Amino acid sequence: MSPKTVAENFAEYREQLSNFIRKRVASPEDAEDILQDVFYQFVRMDSLGRLIENTSAWLYRVARNSILNLQHKKKAVQVSELEITDEANIFQDFAEVLFSTETTPETEYLSSLVWQEIETALAELPPEQREIFEQTELMDLPVKDIARTSGVPVNTLLSRKHYAVLHLRSRLKNLYAELMG
Repeated sequence: MSPKTVAENFAEYREQLSNFIRKRVASPEDAEDILQDVFYQFVRMDSLGRLIENTSAWLYRVARNSILNLQHKKKAVQVSELEITDEANIFQDFAEVLFSTETTPETEYLSSLVWQEIETALAELPPEQREIFEQTELMDLPVKDIARTSGVPVNTLLSRKHYAVLHLRSRLKNLYAELMG
């Protein structure tokens, strides 16, 4: 018995595979894109002369992986957009308070709260993380200069600063939630 052609496999599996995908994907457009991608990969395997022993299992495995990839991409985009938007709003609000030219009792009080929270968060950091953050952000020193004078590699300094920034973000988010909550 000779192997089926790509067209014969497409005709045999298209409807079943389409139903399988549609049940797992919200958007009909995404379902159609995945179906097309699965058969594109199938055609590609055929054109490379690669034999697929169990066509049905291979098609469903590729479809399932494509669905999972789509879900991961959408989830990553939603989370990153949310985090960026939330953080951007939080830090924009804090920047307006900290660097406001308007001096009212409210802005002075909020500014003192934010600076106090920053100082407390910096004090909680390991000394090497606090130092690199203060040197780069408060003293405006270039990381390369700090690396040269301290003998610590640039990547190590950047890593330390990254952890300091993450800690500060977390603390400022908490303060923001308390003030706005």
